[in-house]
Amino acid sequence: MKVTVDPDRCIASGACVLASHEVFDQDEDGIVVVLIEEPQSELAASVRDAAAACPAMVIEIEE
Repeated sequence: MKVTVDPDRCIASGACVLASHEVFDQDEDGIVVVLIEEPQSELAASVRDAAAACPAMVIEIEE
């Protein structure tokens, strides 16, 4: 699994961090930051939850 985001489209809702704080964080402006670009399989479900929860749909997952 590989995770990428489009920070230019991020609306800083924080939904990604709530769903998967191990993989996502926010910068000082609230914009998404990927902490682990290739998370282990045990984090896959939370990463998918984060992508589904993102109101701006900026998280892309490559399986």
